[in-house]
Amino acid sequence: MNPLLDFSGLPRFAEFKPEYVTPAIDQLLAECRAAVARAEAADTPAEWDAFVAPLDDANEKLGRAWGQVSHLHSVMDSPELREVYNENLPKITVYYAELGQNEALFAKFRALKASAGYAALSAPRKKIVDNELRDFRLGGAELPDDKKARFMQLQEELAQLSAKFEENILDATNEFSLTLDDAAQLAGVPDDVLAMMKAAAEADGKSGFKITLQMPSYLPVMQYADNRALREELYRAYVTRASEFGRSELDNTPLIGSILRLRREAAELLGFKSYAEVSLAAKMADTPAEVLTFLDELGVRARPYAEKDYEELKAFARDELGLADLQAWDTTYVSEKLSVARYSFSDQEVKQYFPEPRVLAGLFRLVETLYGLHVREDSAPVWHPDVKFYTLTDHSGQRVGQFYLDLYARASKRGGAWMDDVISRRKKDDGIQTPVAYLNCNFSGPVGDKPALFTHDEVITLFHEAGHGLHHLLTQIEELGVSGINGVEWDAVELPSQFMENFCWEWDVLKHMTAHVETGEPLPRALFDKMLAAKNFQSGLQTLRQIEFASFDMHLHDDFDPNGGRTAQDLIDDIRKQVALIMPPAYNRFPNNFSHIFAGGYAAGYYSYKWAEVLSADAYALFEDEAEGYGGVLNPEVGHRFWSEILAQGGARPALESFKAFRGREPTIDALLRHNGMA
Repeated sequence: MNPLLDFSGLPRFAEFKPEYVTPAIDQLLAECRAAVARAEAADTPAEWDAFVAPLDDANEKLGRAWGQVSHLHSVMDSPELREVYNENLPKITVYYAELGQNEALFAKFRALKASAGYAALSAPRKKIVDNELRDFRLGGAELPDDKKARFMQLQEELAQLSAKFEENILDATNEFSLTLDDAAQLAGVPDDVLAMMKAAAEADGKSGFKITLQMPSYLPVMQYADNRALREELYRAYVTRASEFGRSELDNTPLIGSILRLRREAAELLGFKSYAEVSLAAKMADTPAEVLTFLDELGVRARPYAEKDYEELKAFARDELGLADLQAWDTTYVSEKLSVARYSFSDQEVKQYFPEPRVLAGLFRLVETLYGLHVREDSAPVWHPDVKFYTLTDHSGQRVGQFYLDLYARASKRGGAWMDDVISRRKKDDGIQTPVAYLNCNFSGPVGDKPALFTHDEVITLFHEAGHGLHHLLTQIEELGVSGINGVEWDAVELPSQFMENFCWEWDVLKHMTAHVETGEPLPRALFDKMLAAKNFQSGLQTLRQIEFASFDMHLHDDFDPNGGRTAQDLIDDIRKQVALIMPPAYNRFPNNFSHIFAGGYAAGYYSYKWAEVLSADAYALFEDEAEGYGGVLNPEVGHRFWSEILAQGGARPALESFKAFRGREPTIDALLRHNGMA
């Protein structure tokens, strides 16, 4: 049996072969189209059980099968898999575009909304009907036939261009490597990183040290290498990936232009002025102007702190390191040196206290303390030997959910960190289907007999993705369309993830998740206090950087003319003049690597990180407010309230309603500014 057609349990990754993809997808698409035909038939009543539930069943199977293929394309890319992925992507895109434009189904949902039966539906089902009506309008269901055909064509082309954009970055990243024979050229780089580089060279049958553009290799060079020429060489290679400076077939520049033109055309077909307006139709923010005002106001608050950060950085580079002309390839290095000088510790020193087993134990202990849940390692078929699998149970031993953990970087895996859903919670005839999630990161793996060691930033990243995972796994909603992360407004979806990051700065959490890799000693309180003092180091500069990216994204999709004479690069150059303090060199091609907005669903939505940070900081402030009376922030009572009002609700009600139910009021920006040392 084709493992992609087995929905009885977890994915059968051990049996997966690329040749299974096309027959499975073809069969599932045929079943979906048959379900659509039954649903839209005149004699099928406009009732939930008659047409919504059967459609859900068919679409869920397609989503689960394609989700496995898409996931493997991201984490275990190969020429064979890439070929079948790109062969089937247009079919998937066309099906969903057809679904979004189906007038008969649109009419059925309208009839359901207008019927007496609508009032009897549960709140989650009502929300799904309302979301469907909105999405039909955004999917082009109201367009005349000729425009419908063009709109569908646009969706298909955009899906292919986005996939190609991501593949170009992966290929350009993997194409670069540098092998150095002399360890002296890597002076300053930590020993564990050198060991990893040596192992990478040996895997190629070479001596010396192999440096790549993958984060565990690239970042330590930028942060620690005294060799300025080496830092410049690597920086240039990194910021020019997938641009005109490399192989022309990997250049994302023409793809950016095409993606923006097609998005603008699709928006205009739907009657919107810009793609940004389409994007915001399903988000908390109402208009591009509202988003830009939010970013501008945050920028005004952050700028004095950023200017102070930058002046300190330049003065330290000049006075202590003899660098009178601070350049982009120096800033990470100088920042590390300044941080060590000011706070008397380095990331490398801290990293020795965060071996993977202790970090995971600490994360799971936090989940147990806040929510009364137990996490245990379990077994399941996986796609790579490094992948671990866990089951989450409640106090009675009942399964709540499960998740895969894929922590390490490799050449076949796209960069960054992300959570994705495998299976969503829903009620079925034989009981509750429990949710399953993927958590993916790109950390350095174990070297020799030592466990993987994480920087504190990597611990924060892990907690962030775990927050997304908990949002998906702890839902109490049993309707597919609004269960877990489904149906949650995009600019609220980062709330649970950013919320979790706060616990990485709590002594009561960290003391249980650290043990020195050599001595087993926990993180000393004095070192933690230094980390806490350094927490907001350069937070002004970091905030301006996020505002720069978010403003670029919003302007790009709102008032930038993709058919005009200016390029995306021209636009970001202009925005940097207004927002940034650290100006990168003219050859920097950041847009060519900005996969969040060109391949990752964040188009006209990158502001969500800062928007949701306001929500997450304000939500966490309730734990802080209650800490004194309880004896710390690890308060299960507030934890259960956060679970029931935020995590459990999924997309079954507007995110602002969920926030107000938890906090008792509208969100304010004060906690975010305080947490960032900008109050």
